[in-house]
Parts: sequence; structure tokens; C-alpha cells
Amino acid sequence: MNLPNIISKLVKAQNEFDSAAYANCFTEDAEVLDEGKTHNGKIEIENWIKIANKEYRVTMTPLDFNEDENILSAEISGTFPSSPVVLKYHFRLSNGQINYLKITT
Repeated sequence: MNLPNIISKLVKAQNEFDSAAYANCFTEDAEVLDEGKTHNGKIEIENWIKIANKEYRVTMTPLDFNEDENILSAEISGTFPSSPVVLKYHFRLSNGQINYLKITT
């Protein structure tokens, strides 16, 4: 599967539980929507993923990438009920970084 470089970096950072590297995949004014909550900017994104990593130990296995719509389907495993689950990551990219991410089922 041919993923954009920044999305490959995001997956690697997630699988290494590296919150700082994960947040560095985003623009300064990025927005993440997950589980009904919005996280704005790198600092909020880093804090959100740090807490999620500590609580759920989530790893991602990419399954499919729709290049036309920038949607990654990935199997998510961790210490949460119903693990594993397949989620969709809807990306908007800007200058080689992620400026918007919405995570859906």
C-alpha cells in the first residue's frame, strides 16, 4: 500500500506510542475529531494522544488507503472493549503535514 509519507509517519508514531512524533505530523492549527471531541493545535493533539496511548495502548495496522479521498482504513488494537476494530481516518493534508483528521467507524 502506498501511503503519503506523513501518514506513514503518523502510523509509526502511533505504533511506537510516541505522542510528540504523532503531534509533529500535524500543522500548528490542525484539528482532530475523535469520539465526539475536537482537539485543536499540536499541543491539544499531543495531550489527547498521550492520554489515549496511556489508557488504551492502541496500535494501527493499515488495511486500505483511498488516495482520491485521503481516507485510511486501519485495524486498531489495544486495551479497550471490542478490540480490534476497523476505523477510518479522514485526512486533509497541507504542505506535507496533516491539518485535519476525523476518525470514524
